[in-house]
Amino acid sequence: MSYRTQVITVFGGVGFIGRHLIRRLAKSGAVIRVATRNPGKVSFLKTSGSVGQIVPFATDVTKDESVARAVQGADIVINLIGVLYERGSQTFQSCHVDAAGRIARLAAAAGAARMVHVSAIGADANSPSAYARSKAAGEKAVLAAFPGATILRPSIVFGPEDQFFNRFAAMAQIAPALPLIGGGKTRFQPVYVGDVADAIVAALELDGVQGHTYELGGPRTYSFRELMELTLSTVRRRRFLVPVPWNLAGTLGGLLEKVPLLAPALTRDQVELMKRDNVVSPTAAGFKELGITELGTCEIILPTYLSRFIVGGRYNTLTRDVSVHEKYPSAR
Repeated sequence: MSYRTQVITVFGGVGFIGRHLIRRLAKSGAVIRVATRNPGKVSFLKTSGSVGQIVPFATDVTKDESVARAVQGADIVINLIGVLYERGSQTFQSCHVDAAGRIARLAAAAGAARMVHVSAIGADANSPSAYARSKAAGEKAVLAAFPGATILRPSIVFGPEDQFFNRFAAMAQIAPALPLIGGGKTRFQPVYVGDVADAIVAALELDGVQGHTYELGGPRTYSFRELMELTLSTVRRRRFLVPVPWNLAGTLGGLLEKVPLLAPALTRDQVELMKRDNVVSPTAAGFKELGITELGTCEIILPTYLSRFIVGGRYNTLTRDVSVHEKYPSAR
């Protein structure tokens, strides 16, 4: 890949997927504008490229003039903006629909050759989840303004900075049990963040992907219970797994989402979202169609970053024996 004479504008570049993507884009030699509300947060990304290659760009995605400046002269525009819960002005409508449509419209007006929009598996205008409905509305707004945009829908994305496995591993440090929302039967297809970044790069390189949608899932499907068991095994903890009925989970989510300042561990909308499997549709195009066949697995990658939750560290033989042979009950 070589875009040495091109400019790439990335919205949401300081987030989880963004930091992995920008490292890959930097290898192309392109100038990368990281459009963000807080340019100071881009500092850690500058070392991913050469001097002056990665440019912080103060941008307010709620204003046309601000977005227009960010995409002016850009050859490629990538939108990674997304929120998992609503808080203040950051609503699903404002982030997933209004901002996405505005970016696509102004990118098209600026003459950008390509656009990639990252959505999510489960995007559905008829979903009971506001998150999923907003993702579907965002895709519609993007394609209406920029018909050649490529839409990518990842399942749960995992990696060193994820908010899924890290959260439950941390919970296992202090809680005697982990919850199985809805009994833990919902299926997921976790996908490694590096593979998602590779898919975005592929969507910029390949012909014939414009205007198409790709669903991105990892090599294996797990139930929620299996993911909790895998997390506990990785961090060498033994905890009860307690089924939580949907109605109780909804009530709990309603309480947790009202806690000020803190990111809620669960919301009512997330409970609705979990009532449907989060896996790639059998008829959907995906990694294979993007030319990617080797995918990272949870079993291989999780130990590389969840080891910080292991008592004594990854190479502590005591906790290893407890996990495998249950020899030392006092170390539970």
